[in-house]
Amino acid sequence: MYREKRSMELYIKGITIDWDKISRGSYLRSIPAVSNVNTLSFHKPVTFFVGENGSGKSTMLEAIAVADGFNPEGGTKNYSFSTYDSHSELYNAMRLIRGYNKPGWGYFLRAESFYNVATAEDEYSRGPGGVPQHFHEKSHGESFLAMAQNNFKGNGIYLLDEPEAALSPQRQLTLLLEIFGCAGEGSQFIIVTHSPILLGMPDAEILSFDDGEIHACSYEETESYQVTEMFINNREQILKRLLGNDV
Repeated sequence: MYREKRSMELYIKGITIDWDKISRGSYLRSIPAVSNVNTLSFHKPVTFFVGENGSGKSTMLEAIAVADGFNPEGGTKNYSFSTYDSHSELYNAMRLIRGYNKPGWGYFLRAESFYNVATAEDEYSRGPGGVPQHFHEKSHGESFLAMAQNNFKGNGIYLLDEPEAALSPQRQLTLLLEIFGCAGEGSQFIIVTHSPILLGMPDAEILSFDDGEIHACSYEETESYQVTEMFINNREQILKRLLGNDV
Protein backbone atom coordinates (compact mmCIF):
# COMPACT_ATOMS: atom_id res chain seq x y z
CA MET A 1 0.00 0.00 0.00
CA TYR A 2 0.95 3.65 -0.19
CA ARG A 3 3.17 5.20 2.40
CA GLU A 4 0.86 6.25 5.27
CA LYS A 5 -0.54 9.63 4.26
CA ARG A 6 -3.51 11.15 6.06
CA SER A 7 -5.99 13.40 4.26
CA MET A 8 -4.56 16.49 5.98
CA GLU A 9 -1.20 15.73 4.38
CA LEU A 10 -2.48 15.69 0.80
CA TYR A 11 -1.35 18.63 -1.30
CA ILE A 12 -4.91 19.26 -2.47
CA LYS A 13 -7.34 18.16 0.25
CA GLY A 14 -10.39 19.38 -1.62
CA ILE A 15 -12.06 22.27 -3.40
CA THR A 16 -14.85 24.76 -2.83
CA ILE A 17 -16.84 26.56 -5.53
CA ASP A 18 -18.43 30.00 -5.17
CA TRP A 19 -21.31 29.89 -7.65
CA ASP A 20 -21.88 33.62 -7.30
CA LYS A 21 -18.74 34.00 -9.43
CA ILE A 22 -20.21 31.90 -12.27
CA SER A 23 -22.34 33.72 -14.82
CA ARG A 24 -26.06 32.88 -14.78
CA GLY A 25 -25.99 31.74 -18.39
CA SER A 26 -22.90 29.54 -18.03
CA TYR A 27 -23.10 26.02 -19.43
CA LEU A 28 -21.51 24.88 -16.15
CA ARG A 29 -24.90 25.27 -14.49
CA SER A 30 -26.35 22.68 -16.89
CA ILE A 31 -23.92 19.94 -15.83
CA PRO A 32 -25.69 18.30 -12.86
CA ALA A 33 -22.68 16.70 -11.19
CA VAL A 34 -20.71 19.95 -11.37
CA SER A 35 -23.50 22.41 -10.56
CA ASN A 36 -24.38 20.47 -7.39
CA VAL A 37 -20.88 20.90 -5.93
CA ASN A 38 -20.11 23.49 -3.30
CA THR A 39 -17.41 21.46 -1.56
CA LEU A 40 -15.53 18.35 -2.65
CA SER A 41 -12.96 16.51 -0.51
CA PHE A 42 -10.18 14.09 -1.41
CA HIS A 43 -9.02 11.38 0.97
CA LYS A 44 -6.47 9.21 -0.86
CA PRO A 45 -3.16 9.75 -2.68
CA VAL A 46 -4.89 8.53 -5.86
CA THR A 47 -8.38 9.77 -6.77
CA PHE A 48 -10.17 8.71 -9.95
CA PHE A 49 -12.99 10.67 -11.62
CA VAL A 50 -15.32 8.34 -13.54
CA GLY A 51 -18.59 8.78 -15.39
CA GLU A 52 -20.26 8.97 -18.78
CA ASN A 53 -19.02 11.35 -21.46
CA GLY A 54 -20.24 14.87 -20.74
CA SER A 55 -20.72 14.27 -17.02
CA GLY A 56 -18.21 17.00 -16.09
CA LYS A 57 -15.12 14.98 -15.12
CA SER A 58 -12.63 16.74 -17.38
CA THR A 59 -14.22 20.13 -16.72
CA MET A 60 -13.64 19.66 -12.99
CA LEU A 61 -10.09 18.36 -13.42
CA GLU A 62 -9.19 21.22 -15.77
CA ALA A 63 -10.47 23.80 -13.28
CA ILE A 64 -8.45 22.21 -10.48
CA ALA A 65 -5.33 22.24 -12.66
CA VAL A 66 -5.69 25.88 -13.73
CA ALA A 67 -6.56 26.96 -10.17
CA ASP A 68 -3.35 25.24 -9.06
CA GLY A 69 -1.28 27.21 -11.57
CA PHE A 70 -0.94 24.78 -14.47
CA ASN A 71 -1.21 25.80 -18.10
CA PRO A 72 -4.75 24.96 -19.38
CA GLU A 73 -3.35 22.84 -22.21
CA GLY A 74 -1.08 20.83 -19.96
CA GLY A 75 2.55 20.40 -19.00
CA THR A 76 4.42 21.53 -15.92
CA LYS A 77 3.80 24.87 -14.21
CA ASN A 78 6.67 26.25 -16.31
CA TYR A 79 4.64 25.85 -19.51
CA SER A 80 2.98 29.10 -20.58
CA PHE A 81 2.02 28.54 -24.24
CA SER A 82 -1.51 28.77 -25.60
CA THR A 83 -2.87 27.47 -28.91
CA TYR A 84 -6.59 27.62 -28.15
CA ASP A 85 -8.30 29.19 -25.14
CA SER A 86 -11.03 26.65 -24.33
CA HIS A 87 -11.02 26.29 -20.55
CA SER A 88 -14.12 27.19 -18.59
CA GLU A 89 -14.63 29.95 -16.02
CA LEU A 90 -14.95 27.37 -13.24
CA TYR A 91 -11.39 27.89 -12.02
CA ASN A 92 -12.17 31.55 -11.23
CA ALA A 93 -14.83 30.43 -8.76
CA MET A 94 -12.78 27.59 -7.30
CA ARG A 95 -10.66 27.65 -4.17
CA LEU A 96 -8.26 24.79 -3.49
CA ILE A 97 -8.13 23.48 0.06
CA ARG A 98 -4.42 22.82 0.44
CA GLY A 99 -2.48 20.69 2.88
CA TYR A 100 0.44 21.89 4.98
CA ASN A 101 3.10 20.64 2.58
CA LYS A 102 3.87 21.98 -0.88
CA PRO A 103 4.63 19.62 -3.76
CA GLY A 104 8.11 19.73 -5.23
CA TRP A 105 6.96 18.99 -8.77
CA GLY A 106 3.84 18.48 -10.82
CA TYR A 107 2.32 17.81 -14.22
CA PHE A 108 -1.05 18.27 -15.92
CA LEU A 109 -1.73 15.83 -18.75
CA ARG A 110 -4.57 16.34 -21.22
CA ALA A 111 -4.74 13.61 -23.82
CA GLU A 112 -6.48 15.89 -26.33
CA SER A 113 -3.75 18.56 -26.27
CA PHE A 114 -0.66 16.44 -25.66
CA TYR A 115 0.60 17.12 -29.20
CA ASN A 116 0.73 20.83 -28.38
CA VAL A 117 2.55 20.11 -25.12
CA ALA A 118 5.07 17.93 -26.95
CA THR A 119 5.71 20.77 -29.42
CA ALA A 120 6.17 23.28 -26.59
CA GLU A 121 8.47 20.88 -24.73
CA ASP A 122 10.65 20.60 -27.83
CA GLU A 123 10.98 24.37 -28.00
CA TYR A 124 11.63 24.80 -24.25
CA SER A 125 14.30 22.09 -24.24
CA ARG A 126 16.43 24.05 -26.71
CA GLY A 127 17.22 26.61 -24.02
CA PRO A 128 20.15 26.50 -21.57
CA GLY A 129 20.09 23.33 -19.50
CA GLY A 130 17.23 21.85 -21.50
CA VAL A 131 16.98 18.08 -21.93
CA PRO A 132 15.02 17.18 -25.10
CA GLN A 133 12.45 14.43 -24.63
CA HIS A 134 11.88 13.94 -28.39
CA PHE A 135 8.18 13.19 -27.92
CA HIS A 136 7.43 13.76 -31.60
CA GLU A 137 9.95 11.08 -32.57
CA LYS A 138 7.99 8.46 -30.64
CA SER A 139 4.58 6.94 -31.22
CA HIS A 140 1.66 8.54 -29.36
CA GLY A 141 1.63 5.76 -26.79
CA GLU A 142 5.40 5.78 -26.33
CA SER A 143 5.30 9.55 -25.80
CA PHE A 144 2.60 9.26 -23.13
CA LEU A 145 4.56 6.63 -21.24
CA ALA A 146 7.84 8.54 -21.62
CA MET A 147 6.14 11.62 -20.19
CA ALA A 148 5.07 9.64 -17.14
CA GLN A 149 8.42 7.97 -16.62
CA ASN A 150 10.33 11.23 -17.04
CA ASN A 151 8.05 13.44 -14.95
CA PHE A 152 6.56 11.29 -12.18
CA LYS A 153 8.57 11.89 -9.03
CA GLY A 154 7.97 11.60 -5.32
CA ASN A 155 6.29 14.49 -3.48
CA GLY A 156 4.53 15.76 -6.60
CA ILE A 157 0.99 16.62 -7.71
CA TYR A 158 -0.23 15.03 -10.94
CA LEU A 159 -3.52 15.75 -12.73
CA LEU A 160 -4.16 13.35 -15.60
CA ASP A 161 -7.04 13.50 -18.07
CA GLU A 162 -7.59 10.11 -19.76
CA PRO A 163 -3.92 9.04 -19.66
CA GLU A 164 -4.91 5.64 -21.10
CA ALA A 165 -6.04 7.21 -24.40
CA ALA A 166 -2.94 6.20 -26.39
CA LEU A 167 -1.85 3.17 -24.37
CA SER A 168 -2.24 -0.53 -25.06
CA PRO A 169 -3.53 -2.68 -22.18
CA GLN A 170 0.05 -3.77 -21.42
CA ARG A 171 1.25 -0.15 -21.30
CA GLN A 172 -1.72 0.74 -19.08
CA LEU A 173 -0.41 -1.83 -16.61
CA THR A 174 3.00 -0.16 -16.83
CA LEU A 175 1.40 3.21 -16.17
CA LEU A 176 -0.50 1.77 -13.20
CA LEU A 177 2.81 0.59 -11.77
CA GLU A 178 4.38 4.04 -12.30
CA ILE A 179 1.46 5.80 -10.58
CA PHE A 180 1.35 3.34 -7.69
CA GLY A 181 5.09 3.63 -7.08
CA CYS A 182 5.05 7.43 -7.27
CA ALA A 183 2.07 7.65 -4.90
CA GLY A 184 4.04 5.48 -2.51
CA GLU A 185 6.74 8.15 -2.51
CA GLY A 186 4.38 10.85 -1.29
CA SER A 187 2.78 12.08 -4.52
CA GLN A 188 -0.89 12.81 -5.15
CA PHE A 189 -2.82 11.97 -8.32
CA ILE A 190 -6.25 13.07 -9.53
CA ILE A 191 -7.12 11.15 -12.68
CA VAL A 192 -10.01 11.16 -15.15
CA THR A 193 -10.23 7.71 -16.73
CA HIS A 194 -12.43 5.11 -18.41
CA SER A 195 -9.79 2.40 -18.04
CA PRO A 196 -10.87 -0.66 -16.03
CA ILE A 197 -7.16 -1.44 -15.69
CA LEU A 198 -6.18 1.84 -14.04
CA LEU A 199 -9.32 1.83 -11.92
CA GLY A 200 -8.18 -1.46 -10.42
CA MET A 201 -5.37 0.28 -8.54
CA PRO A 202 -5.36 -0.79 -4.87
CA ASP A 203 -6.59 1.65 -2.22
CA ALA A 204 -7.62 4.35 -4.69
CA GLU A 205 -10.61 6.65 -4.20
CA ILE A 206 -13.16 6.51 -7.04
CA LEU A 207 -15.59 9.40 -7.47
CA SER A 208 -18.43 8.93 -9.96
CA PHE A 209 -19.98 11.89 -11.79
CA ASP A 210 -23.01 9.88 -12.89
CA ASP A 211 -26.59 10.19 -11.57
CA GLY A 212 -26.41 13.97 -11.17
CA GLU A 213 -23.99 14.20 -8.26
CA ILE A 214 -20.43 13.32 -7.41
CA HIS A 215 -20.32 10.28 -5.16
CA ALA A 216 -17.86 7.62 -4.04
CA CYS A 217 -18.18 4.17 -5.56
CA SER A 218 -16.34 0.87 -5.58
CA TYR A 219 -14.33 -0.53 -8.47
CA GLU A 220 -17.03 -3.10 -9.21
CA GLU A 221 -19.69 -0.37 -9.33
CA THR A 222 -17.97 1.56 -12.13
CA GLU A 223 -19.49 1.32 -15.58
CA SER A 224 -16.01 0.69 -17.01
CA TYR A 225 -15.72 -2.49 -14.98
CA GLN A 226 -19.31 -3.65 -15.45
CA VAL A 227 -19.43 -3.18 -19.24
CA THR A 228 -15.99 -4.75 -19.73
CA GLU A 229 -16.87 -7.75 -17.55
CA MET A 230 -20.22 -8.18 -19.29
CA PHE A 231 -18.66 -8.07 -22.75
CA ILE A 232 -15.81 -10.47 -21.95
CA ASN A 233 -18.11 -13.00 -20.31
CA ASN A 234 -20.94 -12.71 -22.85
CA ARG A 235 -19.26 -11.56 -26.06
CA GLU A 236 -21.15 -13.74 -28.52
CA GLN A 237 -24.58 -13.07 -27.04
CA ILE A 238 -23.97 -9.30 -26.87
CA LEU A 239 -22.70 -9.11 -30.45
CA LYS A 240 -25.66 -11.12 -31.72
CA ARG A 241 -28.02 -8.81 -29.91
CA LEU A 242 -26.31 -5.72 -31.33
CA LEU A 243 -25.53 -6.94 -34.83
CA GLY A 244 -28.25 -9.53 -35.40
CA ASN A 245 -27.68 -11.86 -38.33
CA ASP A 246 -24.49 -10.06 -39.32
CA VAL A 247 -22.51 -11.98 -36.68
